[in-house]
Amino acid sequence: MTTLKVHNIDTAPEGSKALLEQSLKANGMIPGLHGVLAGAPGILEAYQTIHKLFTETSFNKDELTVVWQTINVEHECHYCVPAHTAIAKMMKVDDAITEALRNETPLEDSKLEALRTLTLAITRNRGHVSQKELAAFYEAGYGEQQVLEIILGLSQKVISNYTNHIANTAVDAPFQKFAWSKENVVS
Repeated sequence: MTTLKVHNIDTAPEGSKALLEQSLKANGMIPGLHGVLAGAPGILEAYQTIHKLFTETSFNKDELTVVWQTINVEHECHYCVPAHTAIAKMMKVDDAITEALRNETPLEDSKLEALRTLTLAITRNRGHVSQKELAAFYEAGYGEQQVLEIILGLSQKVISNYTNHIANTAVDAPFQKFAWSKENVVS
């Protein structure tokens, strides 16, 4: 088991202090992930910036959740799956969407399922997708912009998922009731 230091405002490098203060203000706490990322100010700033940019894409709350959780589950992130379950609840995303994503079962909404399918293909195949996969995505009502926006979301999740794997980040108390592991997936 590996771990990285979880910083607070007092222990963080100078370049991370203001970023952690932003996290505290936005979340009412400093999420453990942010505390770990604070060890290198550039990655914390990049993560926060990419998160903001991704939430400002053309995707609605359900679509944001589909991209985030599809990647979190595929990467088996013990921290981000519960965190994004809580975020989905705060965003009032239908619990059926969240449960299907957590359990890797198809979504009932065909457009959301097309988004999940392409997100999974991009993630699993490191961006190598076929014209057939793209055509199915476009047929569902998405376009090239959304392909690129999936990559933006994937960029955010690579930062968080990989960091959590290396740091073995403890799941924050507010997210613990949504604990998840690949072994407990119900299909």
